[in-house]
Amino acid sequence: MRILLATDAWAPQINGVVRTYQRLGRELRLIGSELVVLGPENFRCVPCPSYPEIGLALPDRKRCAALIDAAKADVIHIATEGPVGWMARAYCRRRRLPFTTSFHTRFADYVSARWPVPEAWVYALQRRFHKRSAGVMVATESLAADLGRRGFERLLPWTRGVDTALFHPRPVRLFGEGPVFLYAGRVAVEKNIEAFLRLDLPGVKVVVGDGPQLAELEARYPSAIFTGVREGRDLADCYASADVFVFPSITDTFGMVMLEAMASGVPVAAFPAIGPRDLVTPGVSGMLCGDLRAAALAARGLDRARVREAALAFTWEAAARLFLANIETALAQVRQREDAVARRVRMGRARAV
Repeated sequence: MRILLATDAWAPQINGVVRTYQRLGRELRLIGSELVVLGPENFRCVPCPSYPEIGLALPDRKRCAALIDAAKADVIHIATEGPVGWMARAYCRRRRLPFTTSFHTRFADYVSARWPVPEAWVYALQRRFHKRSAGVMVATESLAADLGRRGFERLLPWTRGVDTALFHPRPVRLFGEGPVFLYAGRVAVEKNIEAFLRLDLPGVKVVVGDGPQLAELEARYPSAIFTGVREGRDLADCYASADVFVFPSITDTFGMVMLEAMASGVPVAAFPAIGPRDLVTPGVSGMLCGDLRAAALAARGLDRARVREAALAFTWEAAARLFLANIETALAQVRQREDAVARRVRMGRARAV
């Protein structure tokens, strides 16, 4: 199967969406399918407000249509609700082609953290975007339940995987021998990183990653260690050097970094929010609590071997096969609905005769 992926998030951006589809592309090739990317690099871009390192594509429907036609894909999957996603959606609607989508980002929380925009408005826009999708892939059961309450339909489960060959326990201590509490991910206001940095914890706090809030947090919390972006083995060493991975976000829809920490044998401390609720088993792979300090201190005592074992259930091969199964399920349901409509039309014509 040849799948066109329409996405506003692609390299050189570093985030969970990009990493998900980069790894998905590799896994799909191994099982005989192909992912063709239609991303912002195919268009003229302008900097995203409040996030200038991200380029937003300028709408060009004619170019978009030409690129999709040239891809000769069997199916179209739209990953994001940005300009590229809307252009691909418009193409499918004009051609009456079915398409699937994913819900990766709770933009309502991100927007409200920056501007006085009601969350209901943003969810209404996202609901409109996904309304015509043959199937909306969501990463966790708690996210599906939340979106279902908000009026989203045709939700399909699609989990993620973790590279357990790269992320695993190893004898390394980059940040000293004392207790190391570590966060990894984008350094942005919606990630709620200050809830971690404000905690009264023994040892050292480490923040791995880059983003628009980095300079502000570095100035405000000089005792913390800020490493900037780390990738590959360097990132794996950062995880393995930690005693606890602290995940303060209450807006993420999944949180791949939690799986990477767990695969490294590092227990997770998090709020009981969407994402952590589905990935972390309290008392086994981490601790969930409204008191993040209490969760972080309690997580230190967990068995690191059991923490890693909990991550082994998340494989990228299984995630890729589920992605394909979701597409096939969604398209089969479209055909069933079309056949039902055709039958009603035929019966109406027969009665008229």
